[in-house]
Amino acid sequence: MVGLAAIVELFGGNAGTEELEAFYPIRPDCLADIPKTRFRPRVGKTLSARRWHAAFSEDGHLDIEKVLRRIQRGGIHPSIKGFVWEFLLGCFDPNSTFDDRNQLREQRRERYAMWKTECQNMVPVIGSGKYITRPIITDDGQPIEGEDCHVTSAVSDNKKVAHWMLFLHQIGLDVFRTDRALVFYEDEANQAKLWDILAIYSWVDDDIGYVQGMNDICSPMVILLENEADAFWCFEHAMRRLRENFRCSTSSIGVQSQLGILSQVIKTVDPKLHQHLEDLDGGEYLFAFRMLMVLFRREFSFVDALYLWEVMWAMEYNPNIFSLYEQPDAAVDSNSTQTLHAKELKRYGKFQRKNLQNGHTDKNCALSVFLVASVLETKNRQILKDAKGLDDVVTILGEITGNLDAKKACQNALKIQDKYLKKAKKS
Repeated sequence: MVGLAAIVELFGGNAGTEELEAFYPIRPDCLADIPKTRFRPRVGKTLSARRWHAAFSEDGHLDIEKVLRRIQRGGIHPSIKGFVWEFLLGCFDPNSTFDDRNQLREQRRERYAMWKTECQNMVPVIGSGKYITRPIITDDGQPIEGEDCHVTSAVSDNKKVAHWMLFLHQIGLDVFRTDRALVFYEDEANQAKLWDILAIYSWVDDDIGYVQGMNDICSPMVILLENEADAFWCFEHAMRRLRENFRCSTSSIGVQSQLGILSQVIKTVDPKLHQHLEDLDGGEYLFAFRMLMVLFRREFSFVDALYLWEVMWAMEYNPNIFSLYEQPDAAVDSNSTQTLHAKELKRYGKFQRKNLQNGHTDKNCALSVFLVASVLETKNRQILKDAKGLDDVVTILGEITGNLDAKKACQNALKIQDKYLKKAKKS
């Protein structure tokens, strides 16, 4: 979204509001409606392009410890954000070389192209630079006349294809509403790129398929990574840690396990608040559903949400993440501290390191749970005083939109984690 000369000029330099606006320009008619952005890249704290490139050895090995330390202090400069995310999300191994990663990137691009062609053969609008917002087949799998997507034959005999096609227009409706304040999505081709990725992902991962909210997770990847296949794989790796949040049925919601952990955390660190929420019939913490589902995308500005995500991923970082994804049978036990020395522990993020040191290995006990807990703690007095019902709790929590400092929220989340682990250990 910014020219190469502008990016080069900004490398390592002092950054402010104008710089962020250059990377993520807002439509003028939306300026008054978006939450205030608090994040600013800061020299000496934010991971700059210069620091990022200096973290690689001559053949491409990445000093992940240095990178994590910098991100946890001040986030990532917009010019390199997408490339750093690929490492934080486990797309690449820090111990790999430039050649290793180039080879893997090409293999993944080829695999994505194969899936895209497969989907295109069924619904030719995919890859055309356009997307659909109206149903293309009936509930019983018959093509709908007049829809310009060239579905010419019934698909009722193939449940996977029919189920996939039934959701394509819903993906389109969500894409149309995604990050509408950004100039980037004034271009239909960019919206179509987001739609293509979500459509293809829902075809590949037919166990989960598409669920509303995935568009909010995928959108930043489309903006940060120009190559569509690279953006797909970045999103796919983000979904590996988030996909269970989107697994919903008639009897359960995907984030139920995390809501259960949240309840346990608040009950441990603030029993008075937990009891009050129980009395209001809010002990299941369903009011926190959205925060966990889309990782606070609605509570922060676009820029602040990205900052929050990367700091979270850096704090949760596990140096074995690539092996766990690519070679799960050969991967080491990432939850064991028996063979980990102090030097090795430094390659983990702060949050993950603390969990390992305390033998706390519940995968549902994510940093996002403690972030919600930190939000509840900031609103503790108001909830105890003014909340007479769950609607009041929702209203009070709604007030945080645009008024929450992501950095402070992360710091408070770590404090709550520390308090929780200590109390849990004693009990």
